[in-house]
Amino acid sequence: MVVLYIIYLALFIILGLIAFAVMQIKLAGMNVKDFWDFVEANEKLNQLYAFSKFYDKMSATQQVLYLSEAEKVFSAFEKVPNVLWEEEYEKYREVLDKYKYIKMLRWSN
Repeated sequence: MVVLYIIYLALFIILGLIAFAVMQIKLAGMNVKDFWDFVEANEKLNQLYAFSKFYDKMSATQQVLYLSEAEKVFSAFEKVPNVLWEEEYEKYREVLDKYKYIKMLRWSN
């Protein structure tokens, strides 16, 4: 019986923490889906940042994939306040520069 109470208490605490997190996201003026997209885009930004180091060796197909993934990251980052991603600004800027460079190359061809 005591174990059952402990399980109920743990579930109540977990649900309370989830509700608190959702409330904080809503108070920041964001949707939960936008915040989740930002979290996923942050992971993708790290991959694109590493990939951008080798941009001069990309094939045409890789460039198109890079451009489409970068656009997804940019749109997710636009939906959240800048305060959340100040630490990632350097990576964001590097990916944006490579995006612009590839876009310019593809435009000229």
